[in-house]
Order: sequence, then structure tokens, then C-alpha cells
Amino acid sequence: METNKRLMQDPDWWRSATVYQIYPRSFFDSDGDGEGDLAGISQKLDYIKSLGVDVVWSCPYFVSPKADNGYDVADYRAIDPAFGTMEQWQEMVDGIHARGMRFVMDFVGNHTSDEHPWFEAARQSKDSPYHDYYIFREGKNGAEPSNWASVFGGSIWEYNQPTGEYYLHTFAVKQPDLNWENPKVVDEVVDILKFWVDRGVDGFRLDAINYLYKEPDFPDVEPMPGSKYGFANQHYANKPRVNEHFRDLNERVFGKYGMMTVAEVAYVDMETARQYCGPDRRELNMLYLFDLLNIDQEGFDKFSPKPLDLPLFKKTALEWQQGLHGQGWQALFMDNHDQPRAVSRFGDDGVYWKESAKMLANCFYMMQGTPYIFQGDEIGMTNVHYDSVEKFRDVEVFNTYEERKATGESDEALLKVFCDRARDNGRTPMQWDDSENAGFTAGTPWIEVNDNYRQINVASQEGDPDSILNFYRELIAKRKQWDVIAYGDMELYHPDCDKTFGYIRRFENQALFCLSNFTGEELEFHLPEEFLSDRTSVLLQNYPGLVIAPVITLRPYESFTLVKED
Repeated sequence: METNKRLMQDPDWWRSATVYQIYPRSFFDSDGDGEGDLAGISQKLDYIKSLGVDVVWSCPYFVSPKADNGYDVADYRAIDPAFGTMEQWQEMVDGIHARGMRFVMDFVGNHTSDEHPWFEAARQSKDSPYHDYYIFREGKNGAEPSNWASVFGGSIWEYNQPTGEYYLHTFAVKQPDLNWENPKVVDEVVDILKFWVDRGVDGFRLDAINYLYKEPDFPDVEPMPGSKYGFANQHYANKPRVNEHFRDLNERVFGKYGMMTVAEVAYVDMETARQYCGPDRRELNMLYLFDLLNIDQEGFDKFSPKPLDLPLFKKTALEWQQGLHGQGWQALFMDNHDQPRAVSRFGDDGVYWKESAKMLANCFYMMQGTPYIFQGDEIGMTNVHYDSVEKFRDVEVFNTYEERKATGESDEALLKVFCDRARDNGRTPMQWDDSENAGFTAGTPWIEVNDNYRQINVASQEGDPDSILNFYRELIAKRKQWDVIAYGDMELYHPDCDKTFGYIRRFENQALFCLSNFTGEELEFHLPEEFLSDRTSVLLQNYPGLVIAPVITLRPYESFTLVKED
């Protein structure tokens, strides 16, 4: 296998890159079966290139029973027929490269599907050579080995009749966790990664990758209110052995072949984050962190939302910006396939839909880090307004529905919270035009299209210079023009203000000021004195006619970025 010379010429290229994330099942359906596919992605590559992005990241397309929409992999080396063939995959990747972009593959390494041949063999007998590929334990006192809760609800353990044991699944029952303490498992993973590097992959997004080590005594934890199970993340997330695994993978694959790596990590503190992605650690390039998206909910429960605490939001953003400055790198994202739509969550998807969608993009993506734009954000796609729980498709919704119905919550209350926070909000079909099914498919879509597709779609925004789509194109282009955006430090301006988010960034002789109004009100605001200069210019604005003056009146959800060079 030859080193990817194109990548190795500039090993830190990802610092100034912008990533476009695709959820393939919902992106574009080329054959009318109601599900997006790889050929559909290939047909839309010119559109993706037109955004100005550098990297395409696709969620999984491997063979899978789709208990968790493809994050339950049954064969890591085969394309699911619903998405296409290996030839169509290669055509897609070659097309991405031909347009000067790179391709990052989603790799699910913490767990497999229970329909993977490894697990099918492992569960049949303790004597199977694959039994130790997974985590099996005897029960305790006639019940599970411990009272740990699964991320998706219920116990983290599932009884396995053939061996009389329980197997561990951090996520869904059909997603048994791999045993990374078995060297054979690590060797299998390395071989799989090399298989895809050989075929042109430029990097990996590593799903739930900080859960690779579980404390083997599985101690009981404090149960959650109303449940006999409790979150035990302190016993399975970010354990020191994970660093050893990262260094091993880097030595054998990531660093050796010049791969870009971004790790999805939860429950991580600053010191651990620096260990994972520190420039001299030889582990990972950057982290996909969730602290900002946990602020408007109770703890880690996405279905217990609360109003956004903007000062806390800003404080948290600053902590990561300052904590990783020069000591690591982070992904910048507002939502993804596991989150509700940002404009509905943090903005106003009604009266000020356009203004707030632009505001959020300017606010998030002028910070230090690599922007990750999720399909549809660039046209301001919103949350759904389904009229029944049955229209959702996510296993997390149905598990939560059963649990909370049992505690007396009403269908009406549950439907509302699902429309606000369910993962399916980010998984509805991409809205290409105002034709039937938003131009996504000629068939029946696997999940219902958002009913506002006639107003919100790509075709209606292409030729509109004031559209959200063209704002994104301008933002992506201008990020590349100023080094302060990629390399500058950051300080907050009026950190305690609960209505605006302002920050100043500096690098060498460049300075940047970004200000965003998070309300639907007009606000009077005093600009920082250092930007009242004839060297100051407007880099980006979501309203026309901004006049740089000591005191300005911010319009609802107004946002702008000023730059100057001394």
C-alpha cells in the first residue's frame, strides 16, 4: 500500500477545510425505491462542489439491518444493496476526487450488528473463536451483571440463551459492543481500515470511539429517577486504554497513510481532549464534541429540553476555544444526523427563519475549528411537525415512547418533544425542489418529507443572492481569505449578555469581531473601540447596509463579522 502523497504534501490541510456531511439514506434517491443511494450522491457532486467545501463525509452505507439506521454494521467490507454496489461507491469517491475534494468515511468501531457473522458465531458457544470478540458476562442474582443503562434506554445487557450469559450493548440491543481487549479484534479493525484506504478513502470519522474500554468489574451505579438502571459513563467512557488504542491505530493506519481523523467523543474533559488530539500526541486530528449541544437539556437527556442559557453557551464555547487553542482541534457543528435542526433549536424557524439561519452559521463558523455542515443546513431546513409518533423511524424514539408512556406522560407531550428533539429531525429527505417529495425520490420516501419543502428547497434559493444557500457559499469562501479565522485566539465581548454572542479573535496583525443577536428584538449595541477604524471592513453580514459606528442598532437575529489588518 502506497502512502497517499496528495494528502501527505500538507498533513494539516484539515485546519482550513470545510466538511459537508451526507446522510445517504436521505440525500438523493437515483432509482425511485424511496431511499437515497451512492449513485444519488454522485449525481449531486457538482452541487456539493458549488458550496466551496473541501471534504465530503458520508454516514454509513455498509450492509446492515438498519436497527440504528446503518450504525449497526453487518459487513464492513460490503456496500448495502439499498445504497448500491462497490462499483458505484468507487465512482462516487473518484468523482469527489476529480472535483478536488476529499472523502471521509464513517467508521463504526465500538460495536457491530448482532447480524454480523462474528456475533452470530460468538453467541452460539463459549468455545467459539469469536466469543471473545464481544463482551459476555454471567448474570448476578438472577438478573443482569450490572444495572448500567443503555444509551437508548433500558439495560445495557441482553440475555443470550445459547450460552446462558448476557452481552453488553452500549446502544441498541442489536448493537453488541466489540471487545477491544482482544488483540484479534484490533487486528480485524486495522485490516478493515486498510481495505478502505486502499480504495481511496482520505480519512475517517470515528463513531462513539471513546467507549472502547469498559471497566471489567461492571460496578452498579446510582439509578436514574424512576428506573432501576443508571448511566455508567464514568466506567466506560474515556478510560486511559482508549489512548493506547488511538496511538496504535495511528501508528498502523492513520498517521502511516496520512488520514484525516475526527473522533465523536462524549463525556470528555479538557485534559482528556488534549490527549486525544494534541499536536504531538500521535493519536487523532480533531474531536467532535457535544458540550454545546447539551446545554439546553437536562443532563444527557435530549428529551428533557430547557431554554437556552446563552451566557453558559458562550462560556462553554470559550472554554473549548481557549482550552484547545494550540493544544488540539475541534469540529464546529450546529447539528447532524443525531440532532434536531439548528434553526429550529437555536433560532426562529418562523418569522425570522432566513435571518436566524444565517446568524447561526456566522456565529458558529467564525470560531476556530473545522466547520461541519450537515446536508440541508445550507438551505435552512427545519424540524418536522409530524402529527403522530408513528411517522418517526428512530429506535430511540420508540424506546423512549414506551418508557415514558409507562410513567404516565401523554401522547401529546411526547409528540411535541419528539418534534423538537428527535434524531429524525435531521434525517428527513433533502429538499431539492418544490416537486412531489421535494425532488428527493420518484417513489415513496422511507421517512416522510418535511411539509415545508415547497417553501424551503435548493432550487428556490439557487438564483437568489439573498438566500441562505448563497450566504453559506459566501461564508465558506471568506473563511479561506483570513488566517485569523483558522489560527486566531478568542475572547468574549460582553460575556454576561443574555441576548448577544460577541467575540474577538486575533492572529499576528489580523483581528476579527463577530457579533450575533440571538433574539427577535432590536438591540442597541456599542462596538469595540478597536474596530472603529478605517482599516476595518465588513467580512460577512446577514442584513444589508451595516454601518460601522460607535453605537449600532442590531436588527432581529442580525449577525456580522468585521475584520481588520494592522
